[in-house]
Amino acid sequence: MAAELSRTLPVASKRVPIYALLLASAISNVGNMLTMIALPWFVLETTGSAAMTGLVGFFVALPNFVAGIFGGTLVDRLGYKRVSIIADLVSGFGVLMVPLLYITTGIAFWQLLTFVFIGALLDIPGLTARRAMLPELTKQGGLRLEQVNSAFESVQYLALLLGPPLAGVLIGFMGAENVLWLDAGTFVVSAALVAIAVPSPRQAVRAVGGRYLDELKAGLRFLRGDRLLFSMAVSVGIGNFLSASVLAVIYPVFVNDEYGRASVLGLMATAFGVGGLLGAIIFGAYGHRLPRRAIWVVSFMMVPVEFFVILLTTSLPVILAVLAITAVFSGPINALMVTIRHERIPPPLRGRVFSTFSAITAVATPLGILIAGYAIEAISLRATILSIGILESLLAVAMLITPAFHEMDATKGHAHDEEAA
Repeated sequence: MAAELSRTLPVASKRVPIYALLLASAISNVGNMLTMIALPWFVLETTGSAAMTGLVGFFVALPNFVAGIFGGTLVDRLGYKRVSIIADLVSGFGVLMVPLLYITTGIAFWQLLTFVFIGALLDIPGLTARRAMLPELTKQGGLRLEQVNSAFESVQYLALLLGPPLAGVLIGFMGAENVLWLDAGTFVVSAALVAIAVPSPRQAVRAVGGRYLDELKAGLRFLRGDRLLFSMAVSVGIGNFLSASVLAVIYPVFVNDEYGRASVLGLMATAFGVGGLLGAIIFGAYGHRLPRRAIWVVSFMMVPVEFFVILLTTSLPVILAVLAITAVFSGPINALMVTIRHERIPPPLRGRVFSTFSAITAVATPLGILIAGYAIEAISLRATILSIGILESLLAVAMLITPAFHEMDATKGHAHDEEAA
């Protein structure tokens, strides 16, 4: 018994950094969910304009492409842990300034746009840094990559499960502007957890030579030369262009028109979070046995369903059920994408390629949010939802005929040798 305990305790202690990183991500993601609900509701309450709400969403999403392209090399140079901490602190500052100005001097619309831009500026480098730490921490903890990636991505769905209903209650209790204070605090806590409990992975602190632009181009060349990774990035980028406006503009306007309560918006996000969490858990348990291309294609095929259902009914129980069911099928996607990237990207290029991949997926997101906000006012909410549903359906069909996705199972389970890097 004593011998068994002595073997178990060292293994458990080696997994503490993974648990700490997951907890830090959970805390900051819950805070993000508070802002995701509170910010558009705050703009709708203060301006009454779907177009201005879309414009705020545009400035939230805008940094993702720029920071994704140029931030990856910075991640490789500064180290994963350091960038993760810096990203949290910068995000906390950007969010903090919105309620601070609001209750002191008052906040002009241009100031709101400036600080939401700052708050989102290092989101992609921060996420890249945390994801890049996972292979070394996984190896140290004696776990499968699918398990850890699934747990990491499940945290985001758990945040969707907890954050939105909490935001709905808090908005009704203290006002949307005051909920933003809580989000700022979550970033500080997340940064502290990573600083204290997560070691710097070996690859993250290794010096990177050469000129900055040369290193940036090396990451771009690698991604462009891998047709599977490039096809995945482009297809997700198109999907994000079409659907990123859902929580930023479309659902807030839909809920405001039909129900008039922020708590309903929280329930919708929670339903999606429940389904997504279940899907991610299933992938963590069985993902190493399931065909990856089938997971990918079915997920894209299920996306348009929620849009068509919202056009057919305003029954909240029906809408919540459909959101949960469709999310079960999309839940594994992020974990699947990260696992494939870990398998195909050499460790020295991980920061750059991960970040560039994220930049491509986000390049059209700001435009999609902006267009959706103006489309709602120009052609109506229902026409905008119908258009998105049709285009998402066409994207799903394209997934069936894209040859590159047949490679998804080719490198299954064969990650790059960390020691050789």
